[in-house]
Amino acid sequence: MYTRSLCLLLLVAGGAAHADRLGIGAPASAEIVRAWNIDVAPNGEGLPPGRGSVSAGARIYAERCAACHGPNGEGKPQDRLTGGGGTLASSDPVKTIGSFWPYATTLFDYVRRAMPFNAPQSLGYEEVYALVAYLLYLNGIVQADAVMDQHSLPAVRMPNRDGFVPDPRPDIR
Repeated sequence: MYTRSLCLLLLVAGGAAHADRLGIGAPASAEIVRAWNIDVAPNGEGLPPGRGSVSAGARIYAERCAACHGPNGEGKPQDRLTGGGGTLASSDPVKTIGSFWPYATTLFDYVRRAMPFNAPQSLGYEEVYALVAYLLYLNGIVQADAVMDQHSLPAVRMPNRDGFVPDPRPDIR
């Protein structure tokens, strides 16, 4: 079980006690807690079943993402998603998926949770896997024939994997 899930459960249980005393609200069921518990750990724990290819991701990106992030992830009007390699130690670092993010699973988590901006959590699992595959491809991290799923995605080694605090979570190596 996730540590975060346990914390959420304790908060819900504690809140339920106050709700009873105050006569407001209702306890969250296990089903409601599960629906909100969509986090994905760096080791892939929490990834749902599904799969997506770079080519499928390219189509989805063109339809749902390019208007905000540019045709090739170069940004404008929103954040840049590609490039930035070798800039982190400079006075003007470019923090992108390929230059900054330490885990590919974090990309899945973020896209599923927050994108597209005008309709967060509207993408299906296979669409998210495909978008992640395409974004990793645009950053030169995977090949054009890559397919991402709950097994292959945690195995992707991001260029900045070792750029953060060494062994911040030895429990999830």
